[in-house]
Amino acid sequence: MTPIVQVGLDTPLDRLFDYSAGEAAADLAPGRLVEVPFGRTRQVGVVLGSLAETAVDGIKLRTILRVLDDRPALAPEVLRLARFCADYYHYPLGAVLLATLPPRLKNATPYLADTPWLVVTALGRAEGPAPRARAQHALLEALREAPQARAYLRAIKQGRHAAALVAAGWAEWTRLPPEAEPPPEGPRPAPATAEQQAALDVLLPTLGEFAVHLVHGVTGSGKTELYLRVIDAVLAAGRQALVLIPEIALTPQLEGHFRARFPGRRFATLHSGLAEAARTENWLAAADCDVLLGTRLAVFAPLPRLGLIVVDEEHDTSFKQQDGLRYSARDVAIARGKQAGVPVLLGSATPSLESYAQARSGRYRLLELRQRAIAAARLPEIELVDLRHVPQENGLTAPALAALHATLARGEQSLVFLNRRGYAPALYCPSCAWVSPCPHCSARLVLHRGAQRLKCHHCGFETRIPSACPDCGEPDLKPLGQGTQRVEETLATHLPGARIRRIDRDTMRPRAWAELGTAVHGGEVDVLVGTQMLAKGHDFPNVTLALILDTDGALYSPDFRATERLFAQLMQVAGRAGRAEKPGRVLIQTAFPDHPLFRHLQRHDYAAYARELLAERKQLELPPYTRQILVRAEATTMDAALAFLRRAAALAPDAPGVSVFAATPAPMARVAKLERAQLLIQSPSRAALQAFVRDWRPRLETIRPRPARWSLDVDPLVF
Repeated sequence: MTPIVQVGLDTPLDRLFDYSAGEAAADLAPGRLVEVPFGRTRQVGVVLGSLAETAVDGIKLRTILRVLDDRPALAPEVLRLARFCADYYHYPLGAVLLATLPPRLKNATPYLADTPWLVVTALGRAEGPAPRARAQHALLEALREAPQARAYLRAIKQGRHAAALVAAGWAEWTRLPPEAEPPPEGPRPAPATAEQQAALDVLLPTLGEFAVHLVHGVTGSGKTELYLRVIDAVLAAGRQALVLIPEIALTPQLEGHFRARFPGRRFATLHSGLAEAARTENWLAAADCDVLLGTRLAVFAPLPRLGLIVVDEEHDTSFKQQDGLRYSARDVAIARGKQAGVPVLLGSATPSLESYAQARSGRYRLLELRQRAIAAARLPEIELVDLRHVPQENGLTAPALAALHATLARGEQSLVFLNRRGYAPALYCPSCAWVSPCPHCSARLVLHRGAQRLKCHHCGFETRIPSACPDCGEPDLKPLGQGTQRVEETLATHLPGARIRRIDRDTMRPRAWAELGTAVHGGEVDVLVGTQMLAKGHDFPNVTLALILDTDGALYSPDFRATERLFAQLMQVAGRAGRAEKPGRVLIQTAFPDHPLFRHLQRHDYAAYARELLAERKQLELPPYTRQILVRAEATTMDAALAFLRRAAALAPDAPGVSVFAATPAPMARVAKLERAQLLIQSPSRAALQAFVRDWRPRLETIRPRPARWSLDVDPLVF
């Protein structure tokens, strides 16, 4: 009898699909990628098990078309982690598995570059007989002198000269990129500070067993150095380290630190900014690398010798995927650490309240670094500029400009932070109060004056700048508010001759970060103007002034997490100033200088503010003292979206301790021509909430008519 196998496919259906194994039965171990017929199409799927007989009655099973043996099977630890995600986030298992793969491996087209690198062997490096053929000799010399010449080596992969070198034992194909010559040994790291050593004394004995450690260290306290020392011990034991970071922009700087610290070790990087081929090769290389550095998608990479997981800036919302499989990479990393029996380090100067509450309860081990690692470095002085009494010019006050002039005169660098790109948040008509709306969203079109366009930062719509008001014909339209482009323009007027660099999504690409770091460290930049891309993890020793503009909107936001995020953002930006011997200064422009957030911020007292927020959350029964799931619905009309959610609420099972709230329009009610609504469910018990959703979700599939899209968001961060 032909075996029957269960295959996971990338579909919204929460089930596996039965197929006849056919002649491929011997190659169908769990994790193997296969191509199967599905409806009128073909799909790549993942084998997840076998059955003695199918549960589908009266239907002739279709047969697997072929096994994709040109790529490795998914490792058991990846399958196990995917099952956790499917269960916890209530997402189809097949869709979870396919979401973890690089796009190229989900394509059934034969993948020939599974060993794309030709490297010289020890025999090839040794003195002795050389190839007689001139082309083979030239190739061998190229391998000896420039093993990183990837494009050249790939081009000759199928050539007879490469095959001849491999046959002679002078070269070999490998999945891992060859290392360039090790960088010259840099200065030896300074001895660990007393606080770092105390943390190491706790961490090193726990290697080889699961535990979650929250490293709460002020900016500049040497959290990265602590990671490096723990990773050194992990590598010495023959294990691998996974380091998750929130921003692609941090990759070049951290990778440089790691390569200099561990010359000769194998590194791989994974993030969405990589080209498709590079992302595929790095995913394949992860299984054999020593250190994998990446953003949230790296948490699913194959790491058979995993010994440590580090989540840097663990509080950052970038770790939460906001569409498709809405997972938190931080929480999945903890689950993976538990499954693998390895420690997990969560690091931040401003931990999320969820993690801090776990540390206070004793479930996580709290390790604190209260002092900056450089003895002469001190936390910066934080001053407030009261906007109620000080006029502004395009968002800049006289005290701010004076501080910038003084910093420039000392030959030091400044950072100006405004978390709003573009020239202005909107275009405004002073005659009729028209404000540039997006035709597809509940948002305004942002003015990008350099490109002479109005752009929506939510749906991507853009149009030319109108010559007159569309409503009243007024030709004198005005920019409303400030964006980074406008601040950059204003600074150029007030600081003639200053070298100003703007850092936001409009100016930066992944490769540009390495060049920026070189320019800033080389003293080629005087003033950095940027968005939140500048707030995380960058170490610019000559930056002594941080100027923070327009923070007040978050102080009175309806989002209960708004002040937590603002405090973290301000603390992170302030931490860029005065990281070396020179003292730092921070100026924050605000119309609410008496808000308690600023009192704690000026004292650099995260712990006190966190305790205050936790007390509020407990009283109001908000996370982390309750668990939440958000059901989102999108439809062409708001009535259709709300009708679906009301029907969903009516189908909710009775569950003590689980609250189902009324369906409401989403705060951003319209995006990309779809109306959005949401339904909140919460409970103080995670187990009760999960059991409720397992019972409830199949009922949601029966609702007709359906909206355009609906989804479950477990532990939502954005409402």
